[in-house]
Amino acid sequence: MNRSELVAALSERAEVTRKDADAVLAAFAEVVGDVVAKGDEKVTIPGFLTFERTHRAARTARNPQTGDPIQIPAGFSVKVSAGSKLKEAAKGK
Repeated sequence: MNRSELVAALSERAEVTRKDADAVLAAFAEVVGDVVAKGDEKVTIPGFLTFERTHRAARTARNPQTGDPIQIPAGFSVKVSAGSKLKEAAKGK
């Protein structure tokens, strides 16, 4: 399902216009992005998803072409965890 299909499904389910559903989806993505960028808290939708920023330590890797070691600096990543209701839906129950 791509974005336009998701917007269509949301607008039908919530009985709102596609424009309104698209605005809500865009606002949701923006708010989650802002919270994750700050990194001091996580976004949780109980039973569905949790978004949080995680720290990745610096590490040594290898260049696959030459085999030379390269240093990868420390940084941040995003962790998305599925909630219980989403896990049950994936099992088909």
